[in-house]
Amino acid sequence: MNEKQKFVILDDKGKEIECEPLFTFESEETKKQYVVYTDNSKDKNGNVRVFASIYNVSEKGNELLPIKSEKEWKIIETIIESIQEETKKAQE
Repeated sequence: MNEKQKFVILDDKGKEIECEPLFTFESEETKKQYVVYTDNSKDKNGNVRVFASIYNVSEKGNELLPIKSEKEWKIIETIIESIQEETKKAQE
């Protein structure tokens, strides 16, 4: 049986939220690694919410850092859109 990986983050109130990584990638442009993940919650339209963070591996351990630049968000959005298109084509 292939068990899905999970990790826990803390929200701004200190509550633990279990998340599932969808994919990771490294940007050649920024030289950073990113993780796109979900907590499997849904928005008001019934779509599964997806989040992204910088994934940093250091001597202190693995950490997720916020994405602050518009340029980085554009890179992530482009990759997500590309994956969505590939998925749609595969389902046709």
